[in-house]
Amino acid sequence: MQFFRDVSLSTIVAGLVAVLVGFTSSIALVFQAAQSLGASSAQITSWVWALCMGVGLCCIVPSLWLRQPVMVAWSTPGAAVLAAGGAAGQFGLEQAVGAFIGSAVLILLCGVTGIFERLMTRIPVALASALLAGVLAKFGMDAFGAAASGPAIVLPMLAAYILGKHYHPRYVVLWTLVAGIAAAALQGQLHWEQVQWTLATPQWTTPVFTWQAFVSLGLPLFVVTMASQNLPGVIVMRSAGYAVPVSGIVSLTGALSAVLAPFGGYAINFAAITAALCTGTEAHPDPARRYTAAVVCGVAYLILGVYAAVVTGLLLAFPKELVLAIAGFALLASIAGGLHAALADARQREAAIVTFLVTLSGVTLLGVGSAFWGVAAGAAVLLAQKLPQWNKI
Repeated sequence: MQFFRDVSLSTIVAGLVAVLVGFTSSIALVFQAAQSLGASSAQITSWVWALCMGVGLCCIVPSLWLRQPVMVAWSTPGAAVLAAGGAAGQFGLEQAVGAFIGSAVLILLCGVTGIFERLMTRIPVALASALLAGVLAKFGMDAFGAAASGPAIVLPMLAAYILGKHYHPRYVVLWTLVAGIAAAALQGQLHWEQVQWTLATPQWTTPVFTWQAFVSLGLPLFVVTMASQNLPGVIVMRSAGYAVPVSGIVSLTGALSAVLAPFGGYAINFAAITAALCTGTEAHPDPARRYTAAVVCGVAYLILGVYAAVVTGLLLAFPKELVLAIAGFALLASIAGGLHAALADARQREAAIVTFLVTLSGVTLLGVGSAFWGVAAGAAVLLAQKLPQWNKI
C-alpha cells in the first residue's frame, strides 16, 4: 500500500503532535460547553467520542483519497459559543442538539452550493498569508511566554529545538517533545492521576427543534465555525500549496456533524493550527508525503474516541507549559513563511500588516472571531487604496 511506503517517523511525530496540541488546547472548553448544557459525565465522554470519531474519519478518508494532508478539527470557538449560551440556562441538551443539527445543515448547504469556495478564491495571497501568520503567531508568543511559569520545562525544549534545527531539522519537533517530557518527568509534573481506566460509551440524545435554540445557539455556531475555523483552515491548506476540493470537504464535515450531533458532535470543520503542523516542512520535506501525517492524526483521534476517558486523562497529564511550548516551537517555520509571503508585495504590504495585527489581537465582535475581522480589515485597506485621490478629482 502506498501509505506505508510514504509514511515516515517525521510524519508520525507531526500527526501525534497535532493531536496533542489540538486535544489539550480545547478539550477543557468542550467539557465546559457540555456541562453548561446539563450533560452528565457519561454524556460528556460521549461528546469526546463523537468529536474524535468525526475528526478521525474526516482526516483519514480525504487524505488517503486525495494524497493531500486534509486536516479537520472540532470548532473551538463553537464550544465557547455553546458554553456562553448554555450558561444562560435557557436551553437543555435536547434543544442544543436540535440547534447542532440546524448548524450542520447550513454548513452542508455551503459546501453543496459552492458558496464558501467561491468566496475563498477572492482573498488575495498577501491577506491570506497575513491571516495565517496572525492565527499562528499567538501560539509562538505563548510558547515563549510559558517560560515565565515553567522555565525548567520550556528552556530545555527551546535548547532542543535550536540544536535539533541545526543538526537534524527533520525530527526537530520530536526532539523538542522528548526534551519537554523528560524535563516534566524529572520535576514530577506529569499528573498520571488524571487517567481514568474506562472505555467510552456513546450516549444518544433525542433532538428537540425550536427556533429559539436555533437562533441563539445554531446560527452563532454556524457563523463562528465558518468564519473562525473554516476560513483560516482553508487558507493554511492553500498557503502550503494544496488545492483541496473545499466544497466537498465542507459538505463532508457538515453531513458528519449532523449525523454525530445526537451523540455530542456539535461541529467539525477545517483545522488551522494543527493543519500547519502537518502541512509544513517539519512534517516532511516532500509535500507529496505529508498526507501521511494527517492520516496518523486521524487514526490517533479514532483511538482517542474509543478510549476517550483514558486518553483524555493521559493528555491532561502533561503540564500546560509543555503543550504551549511544543505548539509554538513547531509552528515557528509556518509563522515565518506566512509573514514572508504576506509582506513580499509592497503594494499590498499595508493591508497585509493590518490583517496580521487584527487577527493577532484576538478581537471578537458580534460573536465572530478575529480571523474574519482580520480579512475584513485588510480588504477595506485594499479597497481604500483604489479610491481616487482628492488632488486628482
